[in-house]
Amino acid sequence: MYQRLRTWLLILGLILTTIGFLIAQTYSVKPSQVASADWKINMQQQIQNDTQLLNNMNRGPDWKVRITSRINMNQYHIDHNIPPTEETLWGNMLNAADLMIVVSVMTVIIAADSVAGEFTDGTIKLLLIRPASRAKILLSKYISTFTFSIVLFVILFITAFLVSGILHGFHDMSAPYIYASSDTIAHETNIVQHAINTYLYQCIQMVMIVTMAFMISTVSRSSSIAIALSVGIMFAGTSIVGFLAQYNWAKFYLFENTDLTQYLNGSPNIASMTLPFSVTVIVVYFIIFNVLSWLVFRKKDVTA
Repeated sequence: MYQRLRTWLLILGLILTTIGFLIAQTYSVKPSQVASADWKINMQQQIQNDTQLLNNMNRGPDWKVRITSRINMNQYHIDHNIPPTEETLWGNMLNAADLMIVVSVMTVIIAADSVAGEFTDGTIKLLLIRPASRAKILLSKYISTFTFSIVLFVILFITAFLVSGILHGFHDMSAPYIYASSDTIAHETNIVQHAINTYLYQCIQMVMIVTMAFMISTVSRSSSIAIALSVGIMFAGTSIVGFLAQYNWAKFYLFENTDLTQYLNGSPNIASMTLPFSVTVIVVYFIIFNVLSWLVFRKKDVTA
């Protein structure tokens, strides 16, 4: 009963968070809206401001690339008469993709408590006296956790789509999306395809984080420790990605590879990284996490 209530509360929390986030995004004042109602005038002003920044300041190569990319993207919008996509259905959908971190945290809570919770509640003995083998028990728990993460992912996508459509209208399906690659050159792609790819790529990151949390759950005997450790590793692991990107060996670091959206804009965290390489690293870690989960759970003493 408690677990079912917690699940519904997490789902409700995700829906309300998505609605609140998108409403706040819609009614917040954006840089392109400050000076004038004419988006071309605003973008021209942004280009002038960014050009002055480049001439008067120097905060490092990464900062210079970011400002130059923004200048080139704004100029591309003006040259090709393409209005900004922030105030469109799919532009808002791209903003809502940031909420995948909320989905990951919620699923980590469930994954970390999946096995460790049985030890905390003392129900592991009752579970193991059933005819099902330990392998089937562990697999069923992993599948249920994975299914829950996919359900949250689908709920986020549907909620974001409906709320964005209500706020901005269900049109602009063929609107172009402008982005700058690592060489600061502006490119154009279909915004619908880009938004869907963004969600799917971030779903891969969510699956890996959930698998890691499930592995920690099989090692720990305390659900609270498993949850705290999983959430802590998730935030700590992703927060140091930018710092480690300066080292070439960091390309073997899990969290440098889990965010596959870096390849959508042609700007990998480390120049030598490629999409096939990141996929290979992710698969290796996925196998390691699941093998460790099985080895630990198979030998775990339930009488302690």
